[in-house]
Amino acid sequence: MSDYHNKRAIEILRKIRYATIATANKDGKPWNSPVAHEYDNQSNVYWFSDKQNQHSQNVRENEDVFIVIYDSTVPEGDGEGVYVEAKAVELTDPEEILSVRKIKKGEDYEGKPNDFLGDAIRRVYKAVPQRVWMNDAEVTDGVFIRDYRVDISLDTIRRLLS
Repeated sequence: MSDYHNKRAIEILRKIRYATIATANKDGKPWNSPVAHEYDNQSNVYWFSDKQNQHSQNVRENEDVFIVIYDSTVPEGDGEGVYVEAKAVELTDPEEILSVRKIKKGEDYEGKPNDFLGDAIRRVYKAVPQRVWMNDAEVTDGVFIRDYRVDISLDTIRRLLS
């Protein structure tokens, strides 16, 4: 872990609004979906999706997810991303749903959590990180050799997000 990677991970989380969420069903068949996401100061990642989407169904069958948040607009070789191994759930607590909506819409938001419960089409999903890292590159004489993981402490991320 390095100060650079810690600070850069926070910059990426604050700047990039889209994440890819990789899920798998109970049989292990993979699925990958781009979603707009939010995060809280505990580094939990949230997204809103149709309950019938494949990734939504997969979360209900298998809590293990993998998230990558990266800037896809930069030139090749300049990209950096945050990799998150997490456990995901569909939220059912109205108070928790309301707090997530306030992250997205602002503290003055007075919406109805029931918009995401019962017969509603959309749901709120929460991914609780288990492990976070960034990649870095080994370069020799200007030639890319390989990339490698640089672990980032969840406690550090939480401290920097607060």
